[in-house]
Amino acid sequence: MRTSAIEKRGPLPLIFVGTTVAAAACFAVFGASDSGQNEGNAHESATDTVDAQGVPDSAIEPRADVTLATGASGRNYLKLSLTGLTSAGSSSEANVPALQLGSHDPSRRGFTIQNAELVLTGAVDPYFTALASVVFVESPEGESEIELEELYATTTSLPYNLQVKAGHFYTEFGRLNAQHPHYWDFVDAPLSHSRMFGPDNLRSTGARVSWLMPTSFFSELSLAVQNAFGETLTSFGSVAGESVFGRPIVDRSVDDLGDMLYVPRYAFALDLTDNQTLLAGASAALGPNGTGPDGRTSLYGLDLFWKWKSPRAQQGFPFVKVQAEGIERRYRTDRPRSMFEDGAAYGQVVWGFRRGWTAGARLDRMAGDAGPVPDPFLEERTRSSVNVTWFPTEYSKLRLQYNHDARSLFEDANSVWLQLEIILGAHAAHKF
Repeated sequence: MRTSAIEKRGPLPLIFVGTTVAAAACFAVFGASDSGQNEGNAHESATDTVDAQGVPDSAIEPRADVTLATGASGRNYLKLSLTGLTSAGSSSEANVPALQLGSHDPSRRGFTIQNAELVLTGAVDPYFTALASVVFVESPEGESEIELEELYATTTSLPYNLQVKAGHFYTEFGRLNAQHPHYWDFVDAPLSHSRMFGPDNLRSTGARVSWLMPTSFFSELSLAVQNAFGETLTSFGSVAGESVFGRPIVDRSVDDLGDMLYVPRYAFALDLTDNQTLLAGASAALGPNGTGPDGRTSLYGLDLFWKWKSPRAQQGFPFVKVQAEGIERRYRTDRPRSMFEDGAAYGQVVWGFRRGWTAGARLDRMAGDAGPVPDPFLEERTRSSVNVTWFPTEYSKLRLQYNHDARSLFEDANSVWLQLEIILGAHAAHKF
């Protein structure tokens, strides 16, 4: 179900952007003190690269950040960027939302605004940085939907290689869940994430603490504690009135710590050679679901990423990167008591065959218990995808993709999508 926390129509997107810029300008005039922006901490320096949109480092010469406010010392403490994703295409399946399950997937024949994301980042003071992300999408019915997608603060100077993040954020489960759509290597989200996490992936309000372990290689252990009820928590509390595995979701409240969502994760990275890097991780998500007081859900996931870059590479090309994730779910319902088990996975390879050009292939698979009522989110399905992408610069891309969906409950489908991405302002570095 494609819904948002805040839904408006008409000129609200323009009003919001204008209000944001005006507020930032006022902040620049009246905020005379220096923010004391921290130069970063061990967590971010160990994992972040300027690998924007999947383009290898240094492939394109970046331009200056768009800075709305600076302190007395000239340091930046408020940066603004706007990313837009628009797609055009068609499918043999007329009911496109039942085929493309993600909220940021192409949602209908013709044109779709998949995602327009306004991001504000900066240093709060010497101890915290912050990020706010406001997103506009177009529903399958052509309606405008706006929501505050993320708003969180991150510590910058805790001892013992510790870091705390607090606010509303994408849960760090696996590799892809916490990535925004403009960083994907494909036009749409994998089936695995739509089935296990719902159309908007897994995100909620809470806190996460992480520890960068004192090893010779990158090794990080983290634990997130978040609210377990809401529209972006499909496998957990979800929203009263919805249904999962044919079981109705009832209204529940938080009575004790057992009614929270707990997400432990371990990740490590190794340089196999001067030209090869391997990253791997294991995640779990444990919490209540909305079928009754004794309803519980457990998710377990493994993820793997490998990248090779030619020793004779020029501006990052050629390269090959391989990525895969698998997720298993155990969904215990209450009233009546039942256990549903299912799983989903994807594997993809992207080849940067010349400067500014990549080709990709991905295989998705989801299967397992489906419940008594036919549901496109729970059917057994395999999707094969191929694409080619051209990056004129680091701030734009064109992607052409073909999908074939082999489905168990509905007719097989073939789809073709052309996607355009633009970025205004310099976007922050992504995790490698």
